[in-house]
Amino acid sequence: MENTTYSYFPGCTLKNKAKDLDAYARVSAEVLGFTLEEIPEWQCCGGTYPTSKDEVATRLSSVRALAAARDSSQELLTLCSACYNVLKQVNGDMQNDENLILKANNYLKQDGIEYHGETNVVHFLEVLRDKVGWANVKAAVKNPLTGKKIGAYYGCLLLRPANALKFDDPENPQILEDFIKAIGATPVIYAQRNECCGAYTMFDDPSIPKDRTKKILTNAADMGAELLVTSCPLCKYNLVKNKGSSGLDVIYFSELLAEALGVKDKALKLIKEEKIA
Repeated sequence: MENTTYSYFPGCTLKNKAKDLDAYARVSAEVLGFTLEEIPEWQCCGGTYPTSKDEVATRLSSVRALAAARDSSQELLTLCSACYNVLKQVNGDMQNDENLILKANNYLKQDGIEYHGETNVVHFLEVLRDKVGWANVKAAVKNPLTGKKIGAYYGCLLLRPANALKFDDPENPQILEDFIKAIGATPVIYAQRNECCGAYTMFDDPSIPKDRTKKILTNAADMGAELLVTSCPLCKYNLVKNKGSSGLDVIYFSELLAEALGVKDKALKLIKEEKIA
C-alpha cells in the first residue's frame, strides 16, 4: 500500500496506563507503511458516549478532533475501544441530528469551527483489514507466533451499537480472529468473547466485573486459549484484576503485532526513554 497518513487521536489512557498499546501500534504502523500524526492539543473524548440528545458540551471535544482531521484531509484513527466508540457515534450525530449540529456549531463558531460529519473515523484494526490487508500483514511478519492459541476479547465498545459503528458483526465478529491468523497464531473461539466485562460498574460495585470477567476468562481457558488480546484499556484492567486462577494473560493486540513484526524491543525502548508519552 502507498504510505498513508492518518490523523491520530490517542486518548487519555494511552498517555498514562496504556502507553504500551500506543507505542506498539506506532512502531508497527511504520513497518506496515502508514503514519500516525497525532492531533495537536486534543482533549479527552469523555470516555463514554453521552446518550442524552440535548447533551452538547460533552460532545465538543470529539467534534474538535473530528474537525481537525477533516482540515488535515485525513481520516481520524484511534486505538482505544472507548475513544473509537465515542468518536464514531458523535460523528454520526454531526451527520444526522440537526439539533446537535446547530447547537455544537453555535458553541464552536467562536473558535472558527463548523463541522458536519465530514471525517471518516477508523480503528487501527480496520486499517489493517481494509487498507493494509491481512495478506500484507502476514507477509511483513518476521516472527510468526506459530503454535500460540489466542482468544480475541472484543467486549462491547468495538461492536455496539452495530448500526452506528459498523465495525464488524456484533454477534459473530471476525476481525481479531483474522488478525491472529495473520500473525501466525491460532484463534480460539469462545462464547464470551463479545460479552461485557462489567466496564465502569467497577466504581460502584466491584462484584459485577469480578463475576463477569470470571465467566469470560473461564470460558476462554476451557476452550483452550493460552492468552487473550484486546484493544480496550478498561477491559484489560478488569480482566487482569480479576483473572484469579484462570492463568490467562491479557495483552493488547498491538503488542502481539509488534512482536510478530520484530519491533517489540523498539517500542519498549521508546517507552523507557519516554520518546512516546
